[in-house]
Amino acid sequence: MTFTRRTAISLLGSASVGAWLLAKESLAPASAERLALIDSFRKRTAGFDKKFEARTHKSDWVMPYRLFRPASQKKLPLVLYLHGSGGVGDDNEKQLSLGNVFGTLSWLLPENQERFPCYVLAPQTDRGWIRYGENWTPIAGFGDGAKLALEIVDALRREFPIDGRRIYVAGQSMGGAGVWNMLTFRPRYFAAAVICCGGASADDGSGSPQTPVWNFHGAADQTVPVSISRNRIAARRKAGGQPIYTEYAGVDHNVWQWAFTEPGLVKWVFAQAASGAGKSV
Repeated sequence: MTFTRRTAISLLGSASVGAWLLAKESLAPASAERLALIDSFRKRTAGFDKKFEARTHKSDWVMPYRLFRPASQKKLPLVLYLHGSGGVGDDNEKQLSLGNVFGTLSWLLPENQERFPCYVLAPQTDRGWIRYGENWTPIAGFGDGAKLALEIVDALRREFPIDGRRIYVAGQSMGGAGVWNMLTFRPRYFAAAVICCGGASADDGSGSPQTPVWNFHGAADQTVPVSISRNRIAARRKAGGQPIYTEYAGVDHNVWQWAFTEPGLVKWVFAQAASGAGKSV
């Protein structure tokens, strides 16, 4: 089932966010105004990748990661971002480049850090987030990449004043599949999830149905069929969840450009909190 923005507003539970989305309802994905938001984002975030420090986590293997630390020393939220296939490797750089700039840098915009200061974690995997068999065929089970990424979150919570009730996860394409995998195998861990065109996996979308999810997909996606998101959203609703689903007409696989510049997204994310969030199981 495809949600209209008006339907999404009813699920947001925030009149101010709803009004903002309604004000933007006429902005079609290919409109000059909407494309200007994307262009402005690219210009405003140029060089923001330098704000992340390079780190590594040693476990079953070494997982490099980048961490943005806010100026405040108060107990603050953390956003975990799972890159797409373009970020695969071990150089500790690609997860902040190419299409990944939208999912990693949007939280660093000055107005967002002023209103919603947070830590941003961008790990890098060289073998994917979910579990794969031969020829990168998805198979059932908790992904090794996903497990290591969560180990990093837990380690950072011991090192910094991170609010366990406000740990968020976002991912695109391969990383979107990783988010669905985490929701399946770490229920109630996250306060909310943002998923862009999540790739195929054994996870049907029904995992941790009480966790707020905003899922995005381009209707013209030639890489990950839009039916994958539609089926997951249907399964999630059947399980009792109330996900928000935004499908952009005419948009291909690069839906993250629209998703992370979607008016109201950041405010919606940080409005979510859960008493069970951040609990390791």
